[in-house]
Amino acid sequence: MLNEKALVNDALSMINSSLTSYSNAIAQCTNAQLRSTLQQIRNSDEQFQWDLYKLAEQKGYYKPARPADTADIQQVKSDLGTF
Repeated sequence: MLNEKALVNDALSMINSSLTSYSNAIAQCTNAQLRSTLQQIRNSDEQFQWDLYKLAEQKGYYKPARPADTADIQQVKSDLGTF
């Protein structure tokens, strides 16, 4: 039987995969009504993902990577030719 942490992490993984699928479907959709419906579903799922992520973070189930420091960000920008 799965514990709460495993269930939350599994749900986050599934919703992230779904968001990718919605994005791909939206990008290829030629029917405006279907495209709009998919966008609404994606937006709702993005909000659910954010809420579940915040819950996982609060409970210590998910530890995000530490933020990149300014020098690393500048180096990547420089490497990519952006400003």
